[in-house]
Amino acid sequence: MNEMSAMCAADVQRELERLADPDKATQLARYFQAVPGGYGEGDRFRGVRVPELRKLARRFRALPLDEVTPLLTSPWHEDRMVALLVMALQFPRATEAHRERLFGTYMGHLRFVNNWDLVDTSAEHVVGAFLRDRDKAPLDALAGSQDVWERRVAVLATFGYIKAGAFDETLRLADRLLGDPHDLVHKAVGWMLREVGQRDRDRLEAFLRPRYARMPRTMLRYAIEKLPEERRQDYLKGRA
Repeated sequence: MNEMSAMCAADVQRELERLADPDKATQLARYFQAVPGGYGEGDRFRGVRVPELRKLARRFRALPLDEVTPLLTSPWHEDRMVALLVMALQFPRATEAHRERLFGTYMGHLRFVNNWDLVDTSAEHVVGAFLRDRDKAPLDALAGSQDVWERRVAVLATFGYIKAGAFDETLRLADRLLGDPHDLVHKAVGWMLREVGQRDRDRLEAFLRPRYARMPRTMLRYAIEKLPEERRQDYLKGRA
């Protein structure tokens, strides 16, 4: 048995405990609204900074998936982040069978991908990557979920497609989520629309012109952020 295959979830958690900072944990709990009534209510933080989490994920990138799952289901936010980072790192070089397991594990544990940073770190690299050349029905199912994080997964999963110059899925889901009630979905959709516009302004504006008047304001502001100021004002003042 080689050194990496012998590693386990407990090894990762010992490192996280060593890096923990109670003061930072308090700050993170406030930042991620892990307070009564907040979108992250009930979450627990060790107080480990993201660069340290990324370093730890790289160190444990060969962690067996059976050992990743206990991290993914942990009550600690940072444990779940490391699990998702490891899964994202494993996916590009994985066999097809392992990619299927990564995708299945992710989809089977969506309730633990329960804050925006966890979604944004992983959706593109696991869900989007797996579905790239497959039926996109799972994205539609996520977009129709009652869970805000699953709806955010749906649109963030398309980020890799945008980077490859393929915008259809993003625009289709953006249209479907236009009336979403949650501002964390508005921000995600607006962000992805902005990324489309960074690569193809005409395509973005063709999407916006018939829709901008009924878009949530936050979504619109995110979508037009990189347009020339005069054009931004056209949209904001309703004269586009």
